Amino acid sequence: MIPHCRVSLFCSLLMVSTVHAESQAPWTLNLYFENDLFSETDQNYTNGIRASWVSPNVDSYLEDERLPEWVTDLTPYLPLFDPSDNSASSLQRNVVLSIGQQIYTPEDIDRITVDPNDRPYAAWLYGGIAYHSRTANRMNTAELNLGVVGPLALGEQAQDFIHDIRGFQKFNGWDNQLKNEPGFQLVYEHKNRILKGQLSSLFEYDTILHAGGSLGNVATYLNAGGEFRLGWNLPQDFGTSALRSGGDNSAPGLGDGRYQRGSRDRNLGVHAFISTDGRWVLRDIFLDGNTFRDSHSIDKEALVGETAFGIAALYHGWKLSFSRVHRSREFKQQTEGHSFGSISLSYSYSL
Repeated sequence: MIPHCRVSLFCSLLMVSTVHAESQAPWTLNLYFENDLFSETDQNYTNGIRASWVSPNVDSYLEDERLPEWVTDLTPYLPLFDPSDNSASSLQRNVVLSIGQQIYTPEDIDRITVDPNDRPYAAWLYGGIAYHSRTANRMNTAELNLGVVGPLALGEQAQDFIHDIRGFQKFNGWDNQLKNEPGFQLVYEHKNRILKGQLSSLFEYDTILHAGGSLGNVATYLNAGGEFRLGWNLPQDFGTSALRSGGDNSAPGLGDGRYQRGSRDRNLGVHAFISTDGRWVLRDIFLDGNTFRDSHSIDKEALVGETAFGIAALYHGWKLSFSRVHRSREFKQQTEGHSFGSISLSYSYSL
């Protein structure tokens, strides 16, 4: 039986599909899937999934009838949020609701005891709410993620299910995973499009920088990076992020025809991108272990970087992207960095 709290969260997210029917403005559904099988490995950050719903542009986080009632009731109590912010007539606002899971495993699939030289088994199951405020070239995101780390995060069950389907051997050490612990993560990120131009009548480019940080028992860090895009009919969004907190960018864009009913001038497009992100990590529960209880832990690297190369395509409200992500070593005993594939699918829809 699914715990009542998970049923309530899932039902609340499903309300989005009902609420959007009252408005012609589009909601955007984002689906993310990441796995290191794309790199022919099965270790470290081995799997991540997330579904998120991005609201239409709203006039107010507190009163807009297109938002579920529980969102407008909760919003005034969230940190890093100013309900009185009514600056700049060009400012647009969106609310993002999400649910996701991440799974981490050591390298040795057969070992049933703790490996002191490798990372702990761990999983993170969470729900989140985020707020975008943006203009044509800038976006601020404040995000709150709440969930659980440990057996209740269902990492073993999710991994075994996939391995059963594909006929893979199962990992034997899940009895050593991190213990149950409530997870909290508060994220802020600023994005700034600093460069945009055209190489010809067909090809254009832009560069988007980002900087921010996370605070919480799940992850505490400062991060910064950027993305360069080149292609035909770039969307007026803020890039294609891997499954990163604060990186949910695929909201309806300002002046972006692919989201406007009856417009076809920017409904088709394709572009390549390269992105980077660097972190100064103060806490990572998936390496440092449980916060309030003894558990397996490993000495983490304070500085971690990653680079992604990918391609994205747009078609009548759809956006599909694939990237290969290369991440540097995350802990001292790790012999080399880690790679995985990241797929995202977005669809903007209205009735």
